[in-house]
Amino acid sequence: MHYLLRPPGTTGAIPITFVTAKSYGAAKAKLKAPQLAYLEAVGFEPKSGRAAVVPDAKGAIAAVLFAIEAEDAAHRDPLLAGKLPGQLPPGLYRFANDPGDAERAALAWITGQYRFSRYKKASAKPCLLVVPDGVDGEEVSRAAEATELARDLINTPANDLGPAELEAAIRDLGKRHRAKVTSVVGEALLKQNFPMIHAVGAASPREPRLIDLVWGNEKHPKVTLVGKGVCFDTGGLDLKPSSAMLLMKKDMGGAASAIGLAHMIMAAKLPVRLRLLVPAVENAVSGAAFRPGDVFPTRKGLTVEIGNTDAEGRLVLCDALALADEEAPALIADFATLTGAARVALGPDLPPVYTHDDALAAELTAAGLAVGDPVWRLPLWKPYASGLDSKIADLNNVTTGGFAGSITAALYLDRFVEKAASWLHADVYGWVPSDKPGRPAGGEMQASRALFEVLKARFG
Repeated sequence: MHYLLRPPGTTGAIPITFVTAKSYGAAKAKLKAPQLAYLEAVGFEPKSGRAAVVPDAKGAIAAVLFAIEAEDAAHRDPLLAGKLPGQLPPGLYRFANDPGDAERAALAWITGQYRFSRYKKASAKPCLLVVPDGVDGEEVSRAAEATELARDLINTPANDLGPAELEAAIRDLGKRHRAKVTSVVGEALLKQNFPMIHAVGAASPREPRLIDLVWGNEKHPKVTLVGKGVCFDTGGLDLKPSSAMLLMKKDMGGAASAIGLAHMIMAAKLPVRLRLLVPAVENAVSGAAFRPGDVFPTRKGLTVEIGNTDAEGRLVLCDALALADEEAPALIADFATLTGAARVALGPDLPPVYTHDDALAAELTAAGLAVGDPVWRLPLWKPYASGLDSKIADLNNVTTGGFAGSITAALYLDRFVEKAASWLHADVYGWVPSDKPGRPAGGEMQASRALFEVLKARFG
């Protein structure tokens, strides 16, 4: 169980009462006159996200009130409880009543206390929580651990997280869950027919690689996760401006989301045969860099003209997707920090997803809203695929126009999946620009918890 959780029934915890504007009166009726006077003195009002620490006669904490949205609120945040620990002194707490979704509130309690402490130690002491009644503490712990793992990977700068270090993290995860991990590195990529991964990573002294984790009974349904592992993206010869490079340590955020989901699947022992594929590269600049106008073969056999070296994510993904598709799994899901167009369309908090599977899209959307990991389906609009046409190759990696960039990127990837029963592409941002409930600013796992809920319902 996560170190911030304590088993159900643990005594000595300070009670937290969740109130709405409507229920606040009933909560006040249970307080003593001095406590009511205290609330009035501090000017507490039951506004969403606000907490009040209520003292007893000796000045110790008797209880906590925390305001949440009404049950019928249009935009109720299942992770709002993530704001609680930041307003409380260290100690042991428990939920005295139902916050609306106790499991998500418990998760937010943990994830809201996350701090990236590799280079700067966190000074805050933790707030502990007794696992609420009816909540599976182990499931909450798995989700929290996956989130923390993904955040740590994304937040680590590229000088300490390159392709080799990303492989080491996956090998550590594989060792923990007794999974088999192999890799194809450097020039071996050409020998084993991964030309695109090699081309994108050739300019860096840090060797590109394809990392391959396999876990579970091979007789179970095959679920393959593919994560974009571009550990730093300069843009290549189509060099990014410095302002656009500042966050490019997060360009492996797709890999981090896939790794986090893989942990959840293995920790929960879902009856699936899991495969995790991460093409890990650094898109650098040197005499060995691939160039605009170059043409390369892919694992699938399609040739690709390079219209822009800064559209490298889809290039490494297409080789990995082709490999995944060869097994004809029940599901391929890829995660990638792929396009700025996705952020323009939907912002940083709402990743677009693409699939031909209507049922999967509906299940994923509903699950994302339920667990506070929202996604939004965008169309694989086939007429836009003509924008990827090339006069000298089977396709170009970018369109000539500036419209529908996220859709055309998804359509590019769509060319490399044929045999899988279902395919899902998530164009994630992997980053929280400013603090939100349960989500401190920095790296973030996206779409993973939503998909885990779908997998659990389908295969669990």
